[in-house]
Amino acid sequence: MAKNYVQKGDTITIAAPVAVVSGGIVQAGSIIGVAAGKAAIGEKVDIVTMGVFELPKVASEAYAGPGVPVYYNSGNGLVTSTASGNTKLGVAIESVAASTGTVKVRLSGAF
Repeated sequence: MAKNYVQKGDTITIAAPVAVVSGGIVQAGSIIGVAAGKAAIGEKVDIVTMGVFELPKVASEAYAGPGVPVYYNSGNGLVTSTASGNTKLGVAIESVAASTGTVKVRLSGAF
């Protein structure tokens, strides 16, 4: 192993940029993932950057089939298919109707 190896990176610990709840999406600059616990602003929190999570989405959007790119809208805290002005989160792993409030997302890890 290289002497400068730090960690695997699928979970990292950062200072919470905002108050976060366990299971919530957290974005700090280009780092994006799902909080493994709750934390107040500035407290340390573990962020999971790889894996599949069921996350809240924009209610009016449907996703046709697995592999559809999805993004994080920090303004409303929801997963969206709109790339413009949002941060890539990963891909939907299933088809989802517009009437469904959540989508299963495989996080993309590093961007």
